[in-house]
Amino acid sequence: MTADPTEGQKTKRPRGRPRRDIDPDAVADAVAELFAEGGLEAVSILDTAEKLSVSRATLYRTVPTKEHLVGILFERSTGELTESARAIVSDTEDPADQLLGLVRLQVDAAIKMRRYMPVFFGGGDLPPEVFERWHEWSRSYEEIWADVIRANVETGQLSDVDPAITARLLLGACIWVSRWYRPSDVYDAEAITETAVSLTQTLLGGPSRQQSSARPTKKAATKKASAQKKTGSKASGKS
Repeated sequence: MTADPTEGQKTKRPRGRPRRDIDPDAVADAVAELFAEGGLEAVSILDTAEKLSVSRATLYRTVPTKEHLVGILFERSTGELTESARAIVSDTEDPADQLLGLVRLQVDAAIKMRRYMPVFFGGGDLPPEVFERWHEWSRSYEEIWADVIRANVETGQLSDVDPAITARLLLGACIWVSRWYRPSDVYDAEAITETAVSLTQTLLGGPSRQQSSARPTKKAATKKASAQKKTGSKASGKS
């Protein structure tokens, strides 16, 4: 019987240096997953390294702190949001439709990014250099909204309001959705978005695109009716 020449030998590591290239998009994906799993507290160098299948030391050379991890996700997310907002403005002729498009975009972003949007728009938990870029980004993003509102005032579709204040009020209302939206709630994402659009149309003085937008969808209405039925049964049982 011929003995296996590799028997008893230690497994050799592959030649070459350990992986050192870290893709920022992969880091952003990993951090977003961690946020979804447990919020800001779940984000760490160790857990991110595990998701990327790299050593903690390898990741640490590129991303030294938790705040820098959050910063990478911030940079990508805000970049995509700005790009989408500018596309809405450039691809839409009517200022009123531009504003409705921005509202849809922001409410949708608030729901999809609800785990970390408050961190971004609050500017906290970001490295100093990213925090400075946050200030710059925040001003430029608000200006996109303010320009659209200004155009609506000039065309008579909005009353003579201050564009900056109005932009901040509308943005604040949309962003706040990230604080209270829950997938298991009575109202789903579509109902919330359409209600926000309907309210904006009221400001614009136009008719509601969907008269039923403020009502829950069929799925949400069934859920609400079921909850009311259970409440009624409990009340009659107590009496």
